[in-house]
Amino acid sequence: MSTKITAELVKELRESTGVSVMQCKNALEEADGDMEKALIILKNKSSSIAMKKADRNAKDGIIVVKGNDKRLIMLALHTETDFVAKNEDFVNLANNLANIAYEKDIEKMKEESLDLINLVVQKVGEKIELGKVEEITGEVLGSYVHSNKNATIVSLEGGSVDLAKDIAMHIAAMKPTYTRLSDIKEEDKTKVLEVFEKEVSGSDKGEDIKKKILDGKISTYFKEQTLMEQSFIKNSDITVGKLLENNGAKLVTFLRESIN
Repeated sequence: MSTKITAELVKELRESTGVSVMQCKNALEEADGDMEKALIILKNKSSSIAMKKADRNAKDGIIVVKGNDKRLIMLALHTETDFVAKNEDFVNLANNLANIAYEKDIEKMKEESLDLINLVVQKVGEKIELGKVEEITGEVLGSYVHSNKNATIVSLEGGSVDLAKDIAMHIAAMKPTYTRLSDIKEEDKTKVLEVFEKEVSGSDKGEDIKKKILDGKISTYFKEQTLMEQSFIKNSDITVGKLLENNGAKLVTFLRESIN
């Protein structure tokens, strides 16, 4: 028996993904109302879907990164509209807070932030909230910030700052769900299997061929969602994993943050 696709379900999926109402409704219908399966369907249909930040109360703002190739601070500052997010006072506030976090520490910055934020609130007339603030240290660090809305920091062992920056840019653009195939949980595999089994079941091909098609779809899906298996955005002939190997580098970790 099919689950009724309510307006609330469609709204929840739309707020999570940013895609159109019709795409969300179609995905939910295909997934019989299962939200996780609907997300998988949408990811499979479009690799460009931008998953929104979970905190829905923070509608807009900017992200800034400060530091050097050994220590970086990533700071998100939220406001109500893009108009204010581009305001000089707001941008200066975000950079000032990031500088304080870098020069002192994150906790001291938080202690000073309220007074600094309130001064700008009085000027711009919108609510301003300090978002996520993270610090990362490492042997080799590189960052990429796109339009002040999407930022990634990559930490490597070996390699170079330029390599770390290239991988940060790749992550910002491709938004991998997993880092390595070994990170994929069994429940994720089960959900994906169920989605593609439904796709393949309608085929008039033999069972052996159906199984090969199913295995291929699952393999392709997870490779497209896994950083180390993704084709490198600047050279599709190699994967990110191979790029790191060729440069004698190892990915330690990465941070990614986005607004909108």
